[in-house]
Amino acid sequence: MASSISKTLTRNLLRRSAETTQVLQLRFSSVAASAVPETQPSEKGGPSRWSKLLLFVPGVITFGLGTWQIIRRQDKIEMLEYRQNRLRMDPLNCNEVSPSSENVDSLEFCRVLCRGVYDEKKSIFIGPRSRSISGVTENGYYVITPLMPLANDFKSVQAPILVNRGWVPRNWRDNSLEVAAADDQPSSIVPPSQESGKSSWWMFGPKKKKVEEDQVPTVKPTEVIGVVRGSEKPSIFVPANDPSSFQWFYVDVSAIARACGLPENTLYIEGINDNVDPSNPYPIPKDTNTLVQSSVMPQDHLNYTFTWYSLSAAVTFMAYKRLQSKKSRR
Repeated sequence: MASSISKTLTRNLLRRSAETTQVLQLRFSSVAASAVPETQPSEKGGPSRWSKLLLFVPGVITFGLGTWQIIRRQDKIEMLEYRQNRLRMDPLNCNEVSPSSENVDSLEFCRVLCRGVYDEKKSIFIGPRSRSISGVTENGYYVITPLMPLANDFKSVQAPILVNRGWVPRNWRDNSLEVAAADDQPSSIVPPSQESGKSSWWMFGPKKKKVEEDQVPTVKPTEVIGVVRGSEKPSIFVPANDPSSFQWFYVDVSAIARACGLPENTLYIEGINDNVDPSNPYPIPKDTNTLVQSSVMPQDHLNYTFTWYSLSAAVTFMAYKRLQSKKSRR
């Protein structure tokens, strides 16, 4: 009797353990089956949805840059038309133009008529700037000279202005620096007036006074037609100006005015070569076509647009072909 009971208990325990094992196996297999779809793409090496989208990002970026160049081209066309319309206007009297910094932007590219005399000793040379003549490139500088008022001349400028007179060869700057260095050196020569006072004692006073009056130079006024401009915005590759060593790489109106001993809000204009004297070709002012031009013209923006759109089409096609090759391998 006892042996039969023990056998019955043993069978029940074995049957329950077998059932428990089967339940655990089923649960484990169901969990493994649910995890297979998540790991299957990585095991087979197939791309996920985000990796597919990333392949088209360069095409989208280059397409956006091409569209931005179209917008920039339209802005540049409007800017050039604005400058050309300003240059067609009649020139203003220089004394009617206020040199305040607030009005410079609104008056830029307006033509002005100025009358005065150049102070050659305070000339500033900006450069080097190249100029192409018949296919030959020559380096030179733009010369900026203060135009000073004339006494007893109501048509003259009432305050000094800075005038960009145009392009000059390199030797102009070299000669100017040599003259400036010679003026700074003290002279050991006795003035002629002192020598004549000792040796020419026999000269009569009224006659001597007449000779001195005849030697007084006459100042010839200069009339300039120019365009109101502002300071240049140099790129990161342009060195900084160094006034102490007479190195000027770009136009900084306030700094140039300080170097010439003028107020910082001095008016700055660029001369126009409407009437160039063939006997005295230098300096060579800019013509109106050169003044309205920009470093990047509308045609350049159109070329950039074509380049960006072509690049966008190329990288998009490459991304499409890469996805197609992945599908064919499966």
